[in-house]
Amino acid sequence: MTIASPLSVLPTMSDDLARLEARLRLAVVADDDYLTEIAGHLIAAGGKRVRPGFAIAAGGTRNNEAMPATDDVIMGGVAVELVHIGSLYHDDVMDEAEMRRNAPSVNSRWGNLKAILAGDFLLARASEIAAGLGTEVAGLLAATISQLCEGQILELRDTYNVDRTQEDYERSIAGKTASLLATACRVGGIVGECPRADIDALTEFGHAYGMAFQIVDDILDVIATDDQLGKPAGNDLLEGVYTLPVLRAMHSEGGSELRSLLGGELSVAQRDRARDLVRASVGVDDALHEARGWADKAGAVLTSLPASASTDALLAAANHLIRRAADPLS
Repeated sequence: MTIASPLSVLPTMSDDLARLEARLRLAVVADDDYLTEIAGHLIAAGGKRVRPGFAIAAGGTRNNEAMPATDDVIMGGVAVELVHIGSLYHDDVMDEAEMRRNAPSVNSRWGNLKAILAGDFLLARASEIAAGLGTEVAGLLAATISQLCEGQILELRDTYNVDRTQEDYERSIAGKTASLLATACRVGGIVGECPRADIDALTEFGHAYGMAFQIVDDILDVIATDDQLGKPAGNDLLEGVYTLPVLRAMHSEGGSELRSLLGGELSVAQRDRARDLVRASVGVDDALHEARGWADKAGAVLTSLPASASTDALLAAANHLIRRAADPLS
């Protein structure tokens, strides 16, 4: 999914993201070239820049016409993206992932210890930037990093747990995914000097969007190919992470075979059988319905914001996600 496409209805977005990309690369330059190379690895590999795009759009919602983002809004986007990339370094260590964004993961190239330390370095740089944007932004980013950890811990707690509930799943993705998207929008609103009510609405939009975004991502892990994902498909099942389509499939008619198959480590053949069972059940359709509900909520929240080019861009992103939820492989 390319979030830059719907956000590109904002005429200034392309130039703003180019400015952000340059600042992002500068932000990870260390005194030692070796650390700079490791810390910049995933930045160089590219990415959708979903979160900084949201920060930029949110920061412009108080302006009737499209205007270039302020330097503070750009740096707010940089801070949020550094948190995201740092969390990916840590995620790939936990998942023993070999690929990320169609490139070798940091842990597979440099080892787990260096990947963890480089991820810490990125989080530290994000915190340093946030501190320069004011105490509210610094506190918000620190709280978000805490939520990311809590969401990930909740997921790890339920590894191989066939009794995981939808509530448990939603609590986990609210922390590990939706919290950072909500913060991206909130940071943009704060440093863009939006009214407090608008900042709260932007935060709610980011949360709802993030919930839908993660559900769609989890659906793709079941139905997409390695090439379509840019990483190994079906990895959640191998790792014992049972996401919403899997949970719904286990509790559907005929879900007993899937439930008996799960609960422990799987061979690749067993993983493939589990994916087939989920795809043949109502699990994917049920999860799509939930994703559409969250995406609809995200779009509805925007009606309280002033009419602006930036609000239109956020609405385009929400509508794109709704279409994506209807056809995840489009």
